[in-house]
Amino acid sequence: MAPRAFLCDFDGTISPHDLGHAFVERYAVGGEARLEALANAWRAGTLGHRELTEAECALLRCSEDEARGFTAGFAIDPGFALFARGARSRGDAVTVLSEGFDFYIRALLEREGLGWLEVRSNRVRFERGGVIPEFPYAALSCGRCGNCKAAHVRDWRARGYRTVLIGDGYSDRCGAREADVVLAQGALETWCECEGVAFERFTSFEDVLSNPALEALA
Repeated sequence: MAPRAFLCDFDGTISPHDLGHAFVERYAVGGEARLEALANAWRAGTLGHRELTEAECALLRCSEDEARGFTAGFAIDPGFALFARGARSRGDAVTVLSEGFDFYIRALLEREGLGWLEVRSNRVRFERGGVIPEFPYAALSCGRCGNCKAAHVRDWRARGYRTVLIGDGYSDRCGAREADVVLAQGALETWCECEGVAFERFTSFEDVLSNPALEALA
């Protein structure tokens, strides 16, 4: 039986909160209308996620200490640690895939004893009161995503893994089209229904490993 790779979104999925959105809302200066316009264009598909992130970061004013202090007030799904350790004990892989930022993702995972997890996300530099985004996982084949989840799905499949994408939002769309199994909630669930992409609904990580859809990967 081929091993499985669980490719997990962070904002709104591993964490029930959208930390990236909260971070942007908290530290954007003088751009509420601009933020709303950018978000609407992204949801409509006329703006790529990399462009969205660059435009949002251009509005941010904060120090690294401020950013870390703010995001430290959030938490992750209490069932995620048990899920991740259970998947690892079965020989499966668990990777965090996110269009969010590594500084808060790694901090929250480490707080729960999950610093060993692989994280593939965007990054930021805090310089002179501003926030500069970096995209180490941008795919040459995709000019829209800052971190193309479809490219990660193909990478794991090439290594002999069956792929399970777990997510809740629009940043998961590329990955959902490629994955062997999609576990969805929220906006991703609605999008899959509209686009005819097969998926199974999930509510928390406590029941992911027992989801009947995974039997097809055996």
